[in-house]
Amino acid sequence: MDSSQSLLGGAFTFPGTPYSVRRMGYGAMQLAGPGVFGPPRDRAGCVAVLREAIARGVNHIDTSDFYGPHVTNEIIREALHPYPEDLVLVTKVGVLRGGDASWKPALRPEDLRRAVHDNLGRLGLEALPVVNLRVGGLAAPDHSSIAEPFGVLADLQKEGLIRHLGLSNVSPVQLAEVRGIAPVVCIQNFYNIAHRADDAFIDDLTGQGIAYVPFFPLGGFSPLQSRTLSDVASWLGLTSRQLALAWLLQQSPNILLIPGTSSLAHLTENLAAAGAVLPPAAVAELDQVAQDAGRADSTS
Repeated sequence: MDSSQSLLGGAFTFPGTPYSVRRMGYGAMQLAGPGVFGPPRDRAGCVAVLREAIARGVNHIDTSDFYGPHVTNEIIREALHPYPEDLVLVTKVGVLRGGDASWKPALRPEDLRRAVHDNLGRLGLEALPVVNLRVGGLAAPDHSSIAEPFGVLADLQKEGLIRHLGLSNVSPVQLAEVRGIAPVVCIQNFYNIAHRADDAFIDDLTGQGIAYVPFFPLGGFSPLQSRTLSDVASWLGLTSRQLALAWLLQQSPNILLIPGTSSLAHLTENLAAAGAVLPPAAVAELDQVAQDAGRADSTS
């Protein structure tokens, strides 16, 4: 393992692919303007953050043409094209942005085909390394059938426009539904210290070698949970965000992180989290956060 892999949480290879990525990646969503809509306040600063992330060993960037829309992909291309050989760009389709900044499902065949071509054009690629089908609500699956839209992406894969496929915001049942259509190399779901509904799902994916990419590492915490996180982080000499990221890396070897920022200082903070090792006592205290949340949900 080279030094950059060691500092960024080690390496993970997407199943059935040549793509080996460091487990601490980068999410491009925050490169867009407020509310992930419109241009950023400091485009040059965003370009600098991307270039610094690559210089520090990041080789997995998560993006989508519906961020902005179009903004993050255009900035990625400006900052990094022609891309480093080992860089894996993972994008998402299945959503459109309205002129009022709303998020609208876009799962019709024509929507998905257009989205794939939009991502290809703005990123400057002939084929997209990994495309996630984004379904469900804001932070939870809706348990509907996804076979039809996933089949559209599988057809685009056969046409050579997509190399590998993933899913975002799905349940184990939805994954099982599409397994016979095409292989799935990654799952991107809402998961963090306080929201652990996917614990068993992650265990199953670990056994299959499928990557699990959590979003909202600090999302949905109650004030009491946030105070516990802050207290444990202070004890360990970390920020709350670093603690949340380090905990995720320690949970399972197939977890890949994509924290985003448009700040060089926050980029440094995020990447440093990959070097933190949490002692058992800290893990036990953080596990109690999820147990308390579960009891609260069962009595509400």
